[in-house]
Amino acid sequence: MRGKTILITGATNGIGLEASVELARRGARMFLVGRDPGRTAAAVEQVKARSGSGEVSSFLCDFSSQASIRALAGEVLAKLDRLDVLINNAGGVNKKRELTVDGIEKTFAVNHLGYFLLTNLLLDLLKRSAPARIVTVASIGHRRGTLDFDDLGFERGGYWIMKAYTRSKLANVLFANELARRLAGTGVTSNSLHPGSVATNIWSGAPTWAKPVIQLLWRPFFLTAEQGGAFIVQLAADPKLEGVTGKYFETGKLVAPAPLAQDEALAKKLWDVSAAMTGLTPAIAAQR
Repeated sequence: MRGKTILITGATNGIGLEASVELARRGARMFLVGRDPGRTAAAVEQVKARSGSGEVSSFLCDFSSQASIRALAGEVLAKLDRLDVLINNAGGVNKKRELTVDGIEKTFAVNHLGYFLLTNLLLDLLKRSAPARIVTVASIGHRRGTLDFDDLGFERGGYWIMKAYTRSKLANVLFANELARRLAGTGVTSNSLHPGSVATNIWSGAPTWAKPVIQLLWRPFFLTAEQGGAFIVQLAADPKLEGVTGKYFETGKLVAPAPLAQDEALAKKLWDVSAAMTGLTPAIAAQR
């Protein structure tokens, strides 16, 4: 990875931070994206100290705001002359239904539309940098996800934290697969992964009653953030995956995703709906 330029979102803690340390250690030029200025600056210093690399910088972005995502893309395009790997890792959960400043249910907006918008805005740079890779962090939870295009934001169907989360993760896999089809022949690959059930603070937004259950039932099976981050590194850096695209990995193993995630018609419809929700015209969004 020496000399490669990598942009990773959700990089201030957990698997994003650990993946950043390892990729920097391997010689990559790292750009960490975080929301909070103080935490992002601290993450940069930690990655530098642990990796021994001085090639670590950052950008700020609030993925619940499409204006912030567009501003991030503008800064990246102005500063970087190439982008070898884009890692879509930012995400979260919300114990109750919330709307973003754009009026969109927050879990879907951050976990899916954030990936969709940023990736599309950076596609030309990635194509110019080919061979390049796009890595989308999804979840095994996508296997329980559903899509209802008449009620994507659970306005009528009743909001529940896991329903919202698994829907966003199904969207991640559908997006990564559809992106791979649209990028065929460009030298840019698109894959998604489940990094394992990782002991991070992503579930800090879970309801109070659920946290003891998560601790009791799941914690013994959780991987460390370092172990989970290693699976991101695998998709970003493994030479054996050069040219591999449109695939889904669970804890480092290539597996078939859920049947819904393999539905090409569903993926295309999600793409079109996502383009409309983010204001991307067909001329801007990747063509198929």
